[in-house]
Amino acid sequence: MLNACELEIDLFCKGLRIAPSASCYVQEARRTRAGLGSGLELVVPGTFKDVWVNAPVVEGFAARSPFVLRWQSGSFFIEDEAHWFQYPVQIPPAPEWYGWRTSDGVPMNQVAILQGTYLGVYIGPVCRYWTAESPENCAFCTTGLNVGSSEVTHKSVRDVIETCIAAREVSGTTFVHFNSGYQGGRDLKMARAFVKKVKKNTGLLVGVQLAPVAELDQYDELIDLGADHFSFCFEFMNQDYFRRLCPGKHRTLGQQAFFKAMEYTAGKLGKGRVSGEIIAGVEPIGDTFRAIDRITDCGAFPTVCIFRPLRGSRVEDDPPARYEEMRAVFQYMIESCIRKRVPIGIAPNIEVSLVVQPTDALYLAPRTLGTGVYRLYNSVLSTLMRPFFYWKMRHPAPAPAL
Repeated sequence: MLNACELEIDLFCKGLRIAPSASCYVQEARRTRAGLGSGLELVVPGTFKDVWVNAPVVEGFAARSPFVLRWQSGSFFIEDEAHWFQYPVQIPPAPEWYGWRTSDGVPMNQVAILQGTYLGVYIGPVCRYWTAESPENCAFCTTGLNVGSSEVTHKSVRDVIETCIAAREVSGTTFVHFNSGYQGGRDLKMARAFVKKVKKNTGLLVGVQLAPVAELDQYDELIDLGADHFSFCFEFMNQDYFRRLCPGKHRTLGQQAFFKAMEYTAGKLGKGRVSGEIIAGVEPIGDTFRAIDRITDCGAFPTVCIFRPLRGSRVEDDPPARYEEMRAVFQYMIESCIRKRVPIGIAPNIEVSLVVQPTDALYLAPRTLGTGVYRLYNSVLSTLMRPFFYWKMRHPAPAPAL
């Protein structure tokens, strides 16, 4: 049988069918942000940690999956019809605050969404790559189809603050993640008010994932306003794939802009507080290994998305990633983190269902002395830092004026 992380990887690669016995007990999948949240949120119990998965259910390849979600005797389980194994899983209920509205009457579930235990908020208008006269949006993205339908187009700072408070109080959320599509160079300036006001009013840990800017001192300003984490989506290490599948990013930014911003912010914030985001399962696996090393070399951690041919994207008919290759990718990822001593899993209660996290990939790490020391290192750091994180969330420092 597969361990919790292996099952997570295989579900991302093959998707999940929902049996009639289970369909009435699960909430409808919603397309949000870049579209990756279009799956079913579930939790796979594990031996040393549970694993959150946003399992693909609406994409074409999921209809052919050997994995079937069933409900029997009050419990959910996934049956692997290819091998006749059964895996118990949990389906988290929709949070109560999804049915609430902000003081301006906006449904909170159109302001932000839980993807695992962390809160995702798309800020700003639709990505400019989608709205150009000749669209240059990334081939795998569906942001332009979601913003304005599954999510409100314009989100006020007040709406976001109220939703963050609801998620913190009801769901125990500790981390809010702001992202947006390309905004023509004003990306970080657009985020300032959100970072400052949310940090001041909620104390949550704040992550920012926006297009890189050349004026690197803008990152210093966001750090001063309370940003705790930065993420940079350069998607592919192979330049031919980057140019072909990310035409807007290639023309306006280039790969080097992502690398410079990632290295700069990692130097400012320290190891483990910046991530580089890539897509695995499209470019040759050797290029994915090189991307992982480029990320960990500067003290950042890899956020590796398994390729998902989303409905409505230009690559919706492409084949999904292969399990065997993806397992090798995530074993390489965790071994790279171990070699570079990149800390993982230090902040409390952050489980991301859209990707295989480095903490999930510990299931794949070789059982060596080095792995044991690394796990102990992370455990000690987490234990020492946890009181500080919670104190900081309850006593946020005053942010400077904009």
